[in-house]
Amino acid sequence: MKGVASKVFDKLDPDHDGTLDVREVRGAIDRPGTAAADPDHDGTLTKDEYLAVVEQRFKAADPDNDGTLDARSSEPEQGRRC
Repeated sequence: MKGVASKVFDKLDPDHDGTLDVREVRGAIDRPGTAAADPDHDGTLTKDEYLAVVEQRFKAADPDNDGTLDARSSEPEQGRRC
């Protein structure tokens, strides 16, 4: 999962400065989600901060903790979290 999320980060970072600002993550993470994922409150997400929030959302959407998302995991309540 981290490999895929890392590639997504790279695509969301068109200026390749190693951080994502609110404009770059628009649609991937909402503003409150960005603020919650930004522990140093600098208004950007580093790759490590981004990967941490993706992992957190994946775990929330994987209630049986098997490391995969299946049809049950993607039901509205769990699926929205990912």
